[in-house]
This record gives sequence, structure tokens and C-alpha cells, in this order.
Amino acid sequence: MKKAIISLCLVWALNATAVPDPVWPQLSLSNGVLQTTLYLPNAEQGYYRGTRFDWSGAFKSLTYNGHRFVDQWFDQYDPRLHDAINGPAEEFTPLGYDEAAIGDTFVKIGVGVLRRADEKPYAFGRYYDIMDGGSRTLQFRKDRIDFLHELRHPSGYGYQYQKTVRLLPGKPVLVLEHRLKNTGQKPIQTSVYNHNFWVLDQEPTGPGIDVSFPFAVQGQGKGFGGLLQTQGNRLVYTRPFAPKETVYSAGLQGFSAMTSDYDIRITNQKTGAGVHITGDQPLQKLVYWACATTSCPEPYVLIEVAPGAEKTWTVQYEFSGEAR
Repeated sequence: MKKAIISLCLVWALNATAVPDPVWPQLSLSNGVLQTTLYLPNAEQGYYRGTRFDWSGAFKSLTYNGHRFVDQWFDQYDPRLHDAINGPAEEFTPLGYDEAAIGDTFVKIGVGVLRRADEKPYAFGRYYDIMDGGSRTLQFRKDRIDFLHELRHPSGYGYQYQKTVRLLPGKPVLVLEHRLKNTGQKPIQTSVYNHNFWVLDQEPTGPGIDVSFPFAVQGQGKGFGGLLQTQGNRLVYTRPFAPKETVYSAGLQGFSAMTSDYDIRITNQKTGAGVHITGDQPLQKLVYWACATTSCPEPYVLIEVAPGAEKTWTVQYEFSGEAR
């Protein structure tokens, strides 16, 4: 009976949008200012079926004032490829991987119960067999989608995870609202980050893209000091990227324990398109990665939930750009 209800809800939601896709289930949202389309979780036909990122809230497109903020940034597509996903994609660190024997299972919030294949450490770039995808439901309105993912694991992990993608009325603002309730016997301790695969008016990565923070930023890693430099509170590209070139830092420095430091701006200086990213949790760490098509600050926050308790957190994106 439960499966039937889920199926009927999904069919109604897809019909309500009038934008059916012959391959990938999707829904479109609008508040009269922002327009966005999201791919829906689906184990057989979903656009994203990898085991790295949360399946709830996979973006196809987002536009404001004639500016485009979400586009395909990668060359090769496969539904199981770990990074074949666009826009603000979120990943939780795994639960129970180190304790799982080879052939046993562990948990990725937003994905499901996965099988450990060998003795190697967990690697986000690998695909792990999905043994149990949990149960999923959604509710849809013209300016929001509520995704609910529920799962229980024999080891004692269990959760209800709700993610709401919401467009604020009359404003160029996208909000991701999260609620994680621990329904198991084990405490949940994980980190979650947003990869922020923004593509601003298809501007290639280089001097035309500006990234800034509310603090003096320092960074070390691949490409830092050469291709990418820190200048006060800004990250500055010295030249355009070659096609396969990347930069990476495992942890930018300079932020404090204050929530106000979860504040990131990415701007296309040629077209004026920009996105202002803020969160209501303190930063745990701040990774940075970029390739020739996208610049990605990756803000991590710590999530700890005792059995029977719940945790809520929010990330907000405000878009800017003169009408084109």
C-alpha cells in the first residue's frame, strides 16, 4: 500500500508540471522571479544514480533575469558516475564504513545502504552497490519540493531525512532546508557539504570569475600560488584554465567558529551574474576545487544527532544580475 501511495504522488507531481521528460523524471519550480528544474530521485530512470551525492535536489537548470546559473559542467555523462550532477549538490560522509566487513553494508544519507566491496578506504569517486535505497516520498507546490528519505540499517542506524527546495516569494532566493531525525539506536555523526557546481552564464574559469569571503582567506594545494592566488578576502585566477586543468585545496583557512563566516560570493565579472551563499551553521572546514568550467567552494558543517533527536540546518542562495 505504501508503494502505491508513493507512485500515485509521483505521477501527480509529474503531470502537474507539464514538463515530462522521456528519460529522466523532473519537476519545474518558479516564484515569478527564479525558474529552476530539478531531477527527481528514481532508482531505475533517475538522472543521477551515483552513490556520492544526495539524490534529493539534483538540479537541471536555474535562471534569473536572463542569466543562467546551472549547466552541465562535465564532459562525460553516466547516471552512476559520482560527479555527473549539476548545481548545488550535497554529500554526507558515510556511516559505519570502517566497521563494515568486506561484503557487509554501510549507510550514505540521501543515497541508501551500500555494500563495502573490499579492504580499501572509502572513496567518494567509486560506485558502491546499493543494497537498500530506503523509502522516498515527495510533495510538490509551484515554488517548493519536499523530499523525504527514510531508512533503517541492521547495525542500528536509522533516520528520517527531509530536504526542502524552496524559492522565496518574489525574491531571487533559493533555500535548501534540511531536517534529520535519528530513528535508530546509534548516534549519527557525519559531515555534509555542498559542492556548489555553479556555472555562471557559461563563463569559463579564469580571471572573469571572482570568489570572495568575509575573512582574509589563505590556501595551499594544487594550483595555489600560481593558477589561483589569495588576495585578502578573494581568490583570484591568474589566467584561463586549460581543458583538463584543476586546482584543489583540502582546506582553506581564515574562517572562525562564527556562523557569519559561512558567507561566499561567486561573481561573473563580465555579465554581472552572481550568487551569494550563506548558511546558518558554523563551518567545519572549507574545501576548494575548480576546473575549466566551474569554481566550487565546498563548505562543510558537522551534523551530530542522538537517537530520538533531530537536527535542522539551512543553506541560502541569493542570485543577482541585471536583466538581459
